[in-house]
Amino acid sequence: MKNEQIYTYGDLPVSFRATGRGKALLILHGWGSNGQVMEPLAQQLQSTHRCYLFDLPGFGDSPPPAQPWSVDDYADLIQHFITDREIDKLDLLVHSFGGRIALKLCARPEIQDNIDKVLITGGAGMKPKRSASYYIKKYSAKALKAPFLILPPNLRDKALKKLRQTSLWKSLGSSDYSKLTGVMRHTFVKTVSEYLEPCLPEIPHDVLLLWGRDDQATPLYQARRMEKGIANAALVVIDHAGHYAFLDRPAHFSAIAKAFFDG
Repeated sequence: MKNEQIYTYGDLPVSFRATGRGKALLILHGWGSNGQVMEPLAQQLQSTHRCYLFDLPGFGDSPPPAQPWSVDDYADLIQHFITDREIDKLDLLVHSFGGRIALKLCARPEIQDNIDKVLITGGAGMKPKRSASYYIKKYSAKALKAPFLILPPNLRDKALKKLRQTSLWKSLGSSDYSKLTGVMRHTFVKTVSEYLEPCLPEIPHDVLLLWGRDDQATPLYQARRMEKGIANAALVVIDHAGHYAFLDRPAHFSAIAKAFFDG
């Protein structure tokens, strides 16, 4: 998709692409992804929507922020884009990490009137059910760090840096976390550790939760929790699809999305 543009947010250049004509549709990707992954959806919806596909800061062609960001910081970016572009009415189509941003935005009174319909697929933000292995890794990591915490700050920081480079330490973290460094590692911790159930009752919009039945990253029980918490939400489950349901069942997904946005 051509027409790559830059939106300058403070000192941060944020890459996005725009295609189509009609009502504005903001498309937000998941963690570790980028706007290019969502382009097939934009191509299906561009006949009725002006689609904006972002590379969120730290992903794709957008550089990371100078300091670790929270979900609110990402939501601030999108809110500023909406107001700067004077978009009176728009729809949202969001995946995974983009779902966190959408929940934050939709719960904000100052921007709610600008948002019409919201489609969330594989959306993150709900507190997950944790297995015993998760807690074993968590407390093992704390035990490994404990002896270094009594050291003077300069020695402690050097020791912890070396610890984080060991294969044992990396084996205790998530695959997403272990791949990250610097500001994006801290951003990951800040965003995934915030659970957004308190946002749900504040969301007045029509929300379609379009989920792959085999989603392992954000399992179906999390979608059901969103459906219960959002007054005007409806859940549709796509069989034979996982976390990337729009890639697993593209024609089926696009047909449902079109019916929702255009109906």
